[in-house]
Amino acid sequence: MLSQVTKWMAAAVLLISASAQAADYEAGKEYKVLAEPVPVLADGKVHVEEAFWYGCPHCFHLEDIITPWKKNLAADVSFEGVPAMFGRAWVSQAQFYYVADVLGVLDQVHGEIFKAIHVERQRLLDRDDQRDFLVAKAGVKAADFDKAYESFTVKSRMKQGDQRIRAFQISGVPALIVQGKYVIDATSAGGQDQMLKVADYLIAKERALLSGK
Repeated sequence: MLSQVTKWMAAAVLLISASAQAADYEAGKEYKVLAEPVPVLADGKVHVEEAFWYGCPHCFHLEDIITPWKKNLAADVSFEGVPAMFGRAWVSQAQFYYVADVLGVLDQVHGEIFKAIHVERQRLLDRDDQRDFLVAKAGVKAADFDKAYESFTVKSRMKQGDQRIRAFQISGVPALIVQGKYVIDATSAGGQDQMLKVADYLIAKERALLSGK
């Protein structure tokens, strides 16, 4: 009997702790709620998007933290990067991102692009430099790169990505957007590590809504 009471007490403590933790994250404080949610695919998953720029040192730092986090996401969570295009260099590197994705080598080179820019001091802004990079790092054929670079698919995805970034109403990167509703940045969350904790909380919140619980 004593052991059963102990179990109930332990469960109660866990519930109280969970409630306290949930109460720590408030709309308008650790994250922002968009007045007009941005549509996401209705596939039963919770969608997380990362607004970023390859040239951003804060995004480069977040990459080390978010990479292992992404690997541990549950099967019902979808993650996608959305390169912001707030300037000419941003547009060039956003196109680079989408070309790599269309060619099927994005996962292979995403971290390498950050490293090349911030550690090796490569700019990777020119088409020729981007082509040479994918040829060397991923074995992409130059002709395939050129075809993808000029493709309707890449240009359409750039336009769609830019529209999403604008709809997210962000003025800087990195930022995480959960289910097209909630925007998290390092300042509001209290640091980059905290960004992921807030994201975990919002993922759980949306998962419960999707399951009707």
